[in-house]
Amino acid sequence: MSSSTRWAAVSFLGALTILVVALEFGGGAPYAVPVGIPDPGFVTGWGLPIVKLVTDFAAVTTIGFLVAAVFLLPSPAPGVQGLSANAVRIAARSALVWSGATGVLYFLTVSNTFAVPLSQSFSWAFVSGLATDDSGRGILGQAAVALVVALAARWTIGVKPLAIVLGIALAGLAPISLTGHSTSSGSHDLATTSLLLHVVGASLWVGGLAALGWVAVRGSKRLTPAIERYSTLAAWCLALVAISGIANAAVRLGSFGKLFGSDYGVLVIGKVVAIVVLALFGLSQRRRIVAKGTGFIRLATSELLIMAMTIGLAVALSRTPTPVPDDLLKTPVEDLLGGALPAAPTAMRLLWGWSPNGVGLVVVGLGSALYLSGVLTMHRRGDVWPVGRTISWFMGLTIVAWATFGGLGVYTHVLFSAHMVSHMMLSMVAPIFLILGAPVTLALRTLPGPRQPGEIAPRQLLMAFLQSRFSRFVTHPLVGPALFIGSLYGLYFSPIFNGLMYSHLGHSAMEIHFLAVGLLYYYVLVGIDPSPRKLQPLLRFGMLMVTIPFHAFFSISVMSSHTIFAGEYWKFLNRPYRTDLLADQFLGGGIAWAMGEVPLILVMGAIFVQWFKSDRRESRRYDRAESKNEDQELVAYNAYLASLQAHGKRRDTQKM
Repeated sequence: MSSSTRWAAVSFLGALTILVVALEFGGGAPYAVPVGIPDPGFVTGWGLPIVKLVTDFAAVTTIGFLVAAVFLLPSPAPGVQGLSANAVRIAARSALVWSGATGVLYFLTVSNTFAVPLSQSFSWAFVSGLATDDSGRGILGQAAVALVVALAARWTIGVKPLAIVLGIALAGLAPISLTGHSTSSGSHDLATTSLLLHVVGASLWVGGLAALGWVAVRGSKRLTPAIERYSTLAAWCLALVAISGIANAAVRLGSFGKLFGSDYGVLVIGKVVAIVVLALFGLSQRRRIVAKGTGFIRLATSELLIMAMTIGLAVALSRTPTPVPDDLLKTPVEDLLGGALPAAPTAMRLLWGWSPNGVGLVVVGLGSALYLSGVLTMHRRGDVWPVGRTISWFMGLTIVAWATFGGLGVYTHVLFSAHMVSHMMLSMVAPIFLILGAPVTLALRTLPGPRQPGEIAPRQLLMAFLQSRFSRFVTHPLVGPALFIGSLYGLYFSPIFNGLMYSHLGHSAMEIHFLAVGLLYYYVLVGIDPSPRKLQPLLRFGMLMVTIPFHAFFSISVMSSHTIFAGEYWKFLNRPYRTDLLADQFLGGGIAWAMGEVPLILVMGAIFVQWFKSDRRESRRYDRAESKNEDQELVAYNAYLASLQAHGKRRDTQKM
C-alpha cells in the first residue's frame, strides 16, 4: 500500500469516527423503536450516513484531481501528460466510485423513506415511488452525472475538454444539494443556494489540497507553482465556505439563541471552529512554505485530516434534527412561499424591503467580489481601469439586488405586476449597466496567464471559449433577439409559467434565465467586450429597433388578455390585497410596455458614444498614418487637383 493510499484510509477512518460520535451526540443515530412501528432498521440507519460519507469523499477526490490536472499542474502541451494524466485516471476511478456509491445511497434512501428493511427496498413499487420525489430524482441525477464524468475522464486527454468535464463534475453536486435536507428549511431559496455554494467551495478546497498532497508524495518539481496557484483558489473557497455556511446555519437554527441551546447548534460550533483552525493553520504554514519551500507534506497531511473530520461532521449535521422543525410552516401558502405572506405593498416596503433570495445574493455577492478583485489587481500592477465602468457595474448589481432580494423581490412571488417589473429589471435594465462595466475585458486583463510557454491557463480558457463555435452561434445577430423575445411568448403564453411559479427552483430558474438572456442580448448589442462577432453600430441600432416592436406587442397582448397567467397559482395564494387578478395583470403589462423605452434610450446613448469614439479613433489612426507617410496621400490628392486644373486650361486654350 502506497503512502498516499495509507493516508487516505487514515483520513476516512478519522471522518468515520467523527461521524459516529456526532450522530450519537446530536440524536441522528438510529435507535430501537417500539414494536409495531415501521422501522428501516439499523443497517439503513447507519448505512445511510456512512455511504453518504463515501460519496462525499469520492466527489471531493474527483473534483480535486481534475482541478490539479487542468489548473494547478503546469503543462506546456494542450493535452495532459505524465503526472497530470495520472491525476485524470484517479479522477475517473473516483468518479466511478462516486456514481456507484450514489446508487447504493438511493436504495438506502428508499428504505429510510418508506420505513422498510433494506431487503425490501428493491421492490419496484418503492423504487419507482421515490423516483417521483425531488430527493429521489436528485440522487439519481447525481449518480448519472458522476457516471458521465467517469466515462468522459477516461477518454479525454485535452486540457480544454477536461475543463468542461470539471464543470460537469461540479454540476453533479447540485441535484442533491438543491433537493435534499435544506429544502425543508424556512427560507428554501437561501437554504438550497447556500448549501450548494458550501459544497462546491468545500469540494474545490479539500479536493485541491488532497491532489497537491498526492503531487508532493510523488516528488514532482511542479509542486511549487501548483501551491502558489492553489493558494489563491483556497482563499476564495475559504471565503465561500464561511459565508455560505453562516447563511445555511442561520436558516436551519432559526435564531442565534439556538446556536448554544441545541445539539445541532453545538455541532455547528464545532464545524466553525474546525474551519477557523484550518484557515489560520493553512495561512501561517503556507506563508512559511512559500518563503522556505519545504514542509508541504506535513502541512497537507495535518490539514487533510482536519478537513476529513469536518466532512464527517457535515454528514452528521445533515442527519441531525434541526431547531427549525419541518412542520414550522403551518399553512400551504407559507410552505409554498417559504415564509409568511408579505403585508400589502407600500412605497417604503417596495423600496426598502428584504427577502432572502439565494440567486440574487449569489449574483450580487460573487459579482461584487470578483469585479473588485479584478480592479484591485489592475491597481496593484499600476494599470488604470475606468471609474465609469466600475460605477456602471455596481449600478447593475444594485438593480439586480432590488429585483431579487430587495423590496421588489419581496413581492415577485405574490403579485404579477411586481413579477413583471422584476423581469424587466433583470432582462432589460440591469444587463445594460453590467455590460457597460466590461467584465469580460477585466477578466482577460486579470486572470492568471500561462506560467510557461504553451500552457493553457484560465485566461487562455476564456479566450478559447470566446472564440468557440458555441460563442459564434449565440452571438449571431438573430440568436440574441430570438431568445430575448421568444422566451417572453414561450413562457407567459404557455402552462410553463404556472408550473414554474409553484416551484422554488422554478423561481430561481426564471431569474437566472431573465438575467442571462438579457446579458447575451446586450453583450452583442452594446459590444464593449471582446466578441467573436464585431457588429457595426448601425447594425446594432437596427437590431434594437427590430426588437422593440415585438416587446411592445407582447406587453399589449398581456394587457388585452382576458386569461389570467398562472391563475391557479395566484388564486391559491388568496392574498387579501389587490384581489382583482386581471387588473394586476393589466398593470404588469402596462409597466412592461412603459419600461420598453428605458433600454431604447440607454442603448441608443451607448451606441452613439461608441460611434463617436470609433470615428475619433479612426481619425487619429489616419492622422498617425499620414504623419508617418509625410502626408503623401494629401500631396498626391493636391497633385491630382493640379492636373485637373492644368487639363482644364489646356482644353480652354484649344477651344480658343
